[in-house]
Amino acid sequence: PYVWEPAKARELFDSMYKGFPVGYLLFWETGVEAGARQIGEGNKPEAARRLIVDGQQRLTSLFAVMTGTPVLREDYRSTRIRLAFRPADATFAVTDAAIEKDPEYLPDISVLWDSATGRRKVIRDFLARLNSKRPLLEAEEDQIQDALDHLHDLESYPFKGVVLSSDIDEEQVAEIFVRINSEGVKLDQADFILTLTSVFWDEGRRALEDFCRASRLPSLHAASPFNWYIKPKPPQLLRVVAAVGLDSAVLKQVYAALRGRDTTGKLSPARREERFARLQQAQEHVLDLKHWHEFFLCLEHAGFRGEKMISSQNTLLYSYALWLIGRVHYAVPIDQLRSTIARWFFMAQLTGRYSGSVETQMEQDLALLRDLKPGDTRGFTTALDRVVRETLTSDFWSITLPNALNSSAAKSPALLAYIAALNILDADVLLSTTKVRTRLDPAILARKGVERHHLFPRKYLQKALGITHTARINQIANMALLEWTDNIAISDQAPTDYWPQQLAAKRIPPEALARQLYLHALPEDWSSMGFESFLSARRTLMAQVIRDAFLQLENAAYRPVYQVTATVPTQRSTSAVPSRRVKLSELLDAGLINEGTVLTPAWEDYDQTAVVDDQGRIIIDGQAHDTPSGAANAVGAGANGWTFWLADTPEGQVPLDALRASLSEES
Repeated sequence: PYVWEPAKARELFDSMYKGFPVGYLLFWETGVEAGARQIGEGNKPEAARRLIVDGQQRLTSLFAVMTGTPVLREDYRSTRIRLAFRPADATFAVTDAAIEKDPEYLPDISVLWDSATGRRKVIRDFLARLNSKRPLLEAEEDQIQDALDHLHDLESYPFKGVVLSSDIDEEQVAEIFVRINSEGVKLDQADFILTLTSVFWDEGRRALEDFCRASRLPSLHAASPFNWYIKPKPPQLLRVVAAVGLDSAVLKQVYAALRGRDTTGKLSPARREERFARLQQAQEHVLDLKHWHEFFLCLEHAGFRGEKMISSQNTLLYSYALWLIGRVHYAVPIDQLRSTIARWFFMAQLTGRYSGSVETQMEQDLALLRDLKPGDTRGFTTALDRVVRETLTSDFWSITLPNALNSSAAKSPALLAYIAALNILDADVLLSTTKVRTRLDPAILARKGVERHHLFPRKYLQKALGITHTARINQIANMALLEWTDNIAISDQAPTDYWPQQLAAKRIPPEALARQLYLHALPEDWSSMGFESFLSARRTLMAQVIRDAFLQLENAAYRPVYQVTATVPTQRSTSAVPSRRVKLSELLDAGLINEGTVLTPAWEDYDQTAVVDDQGRIIIDGQAHDTPSGAANAVGAGANGWTFWLADTPEGQVPLDALRASLSEES
C-alpha cells in the first residue's frame, strides 16, 4: 500500500525541482525468462522482469501525481495526491480549500502532464487567471512560464538505479533493504511471496486484497466475506492458502517452492507453474464464501460469538485451514466437520496452541494428516480428536486450567473459554433472566449491556481489606458477567451486604438460583468467604464449568440454541436501507433523538464522541457536520455514518440507521 503522507510527496517534488539528491532506486531481477506470462486463462500480461526493492513510495508518488491516478492506502481507501505549485517563488504545497481559491497557485500540478489538455493551454489559463487578479509585467510572465516549464520537465528527471542479480536470495535482499531504508521497515517471507504472486499471478493477489477489503463492511447488495470474527489481511489468508494448497506452514519453504527451484537449485519454469496452479486451486477454496461462512458456524458451535472472544487470530486462521483440508481433501460431511473443528478450535484457543512457534506447530499438525489417503473422512477426524484428547487431559482440567485462571488478563484464553462455556450451556447473566449469549451477540451494538463486575468490589477491597494491587483486584475469579444496571446498584458494597439484598430483590426461584451459582462458579457461601479462599475455590469451579461445556461439544445431540448471526444485513438490521431519504433533523423532530444526544462510534477502532445540536447537526470538537457520513469522514472512518454512529437513548445505544428505518416505516 501507499503509506506516504501527501507532505512527503510534496518534499519529493520540491527536492527534484531544486536539483537536490533524492536517492537511487534499487531493483531485483526476477530471473523470469523473456516473454514469460502470468498464469491463468486468456491473454495474460508478461511477468515482471524486475521488482522494486527500494523506491516504491517515490515511484508511486511520481506516477500518482503526474497521471492523476488515485493511490490505495493500508485501510483500502482510494485517495488522490493533489499537489499545488506557486511559480512566483517556486513553492510546493499540499492542495487545500484555501489554495484552491488562490490564483497564485496552480492547484493541481497533474494537469501539466495531461496530454488531453496540453501544457501550453494550462500555462495560458493560469496566466489569464492570475492577470485577472493583478496585472503582470512581461518579465514576470516569462518567469512564471519558465517555472512551469521547469516543473513539467521533471518527467525527464534522471534517477540512478541499482539492479540486484536474480542469483541473490530473498534473505540477502531483505538485509540490503533494511540497511538502506531509513524507515527500517522489516520485510518478511509473506512480503516476498505476495510480491512473487504479483509477478506470476497478479490476478490472485488482487483477489486476496479485494476479499480482505470486502470483509471490513457488510454488503447490502450481495453475499460478502464480512463477519464478526476477523478482518483478515492478505498475508494472513496467504498462510491458509499455503497450508491448503502446498501442505506447508513454513513460508520460507513455500517461497522456495513457488520460485520453482529443482533438486539442483536451478529455477524450473515448469515446476513453478505447477506450484502456482496448486496455489490457485487452493485460493479458490479459501475465498469461497460458502466455506468461509460455514467455518464461522464452527466458532458459533464452540460458543465463541465474535472478535472480542478471539485471543489468537492464528488459531482462527489455522483452524480454517484444517476445516478446508477436511472438507476439500477428505470429504468430511459438514455436520461432522463442524463438530470436529469446534472441538479443535476450543482446545487450540484454550491452550494457546498457536501462540509460540506458530509455523512449527502448524507444520506438526499438517504432518498428522500426510499419511491419510484422499477421502479418508474417519482418518481425518480421528487424527484431530486424538490430539484434542491428548491435550485436554484430566490433569489439564484439574491443575493446569485453574492455574491459568490465576490471572487478570482481559484477553486470557482461559477467561474467553469460560465465557464460551456459558454460551454453550445457555447460561443466564448473573441475577438476571437474560441469556449471556444474547448480550454477547456481536450484531447488537449497544455498549452498556453486560459488564464484567467485581464480585468483591474494588473500593471494598482497597478500603476494608487493604488490597490495592490492580492485578489482585482484577483477578479473573473476582469478575462475573452482570447487567449494567445491576452493576451500578451494587456499587462498592461488601458481598455480605449486597448479595442478600440482590437475592431478595430479584426473587429468583431456587432451582434457577442453583443453576446460576453453578454456571457462575459461585460456592453457596461465597459472600462470607475470605477473598483469597474465594478466588481459589472459584477457579476450580470455573474450570469445571469449562470442562462440562467442552463435554457438550462431544455430545452428538448438542446444537447451539441461538440463531446464527446474519453476515448480510436485512432490511430491519442495523444497516437497513430506508425507503426514502431521511435527515437527522427529522429524527429530532420525531423525538427519536434529542438536542444533546451523545453519539459514539459502533467500531472499536474509533473512540471519538459527538453530540447532536438543536438543528440536527453533529458537533465534533466544535465543528458542525450536516450529515452522519460527513461526521464519520471527519473522524477518519470514511464509512456510512448512519451505520457508524450509535445514539444514546433511554433504551440504550441504538444505531442511527435503526432510528432512521423506524421513522421511514412510520411515514
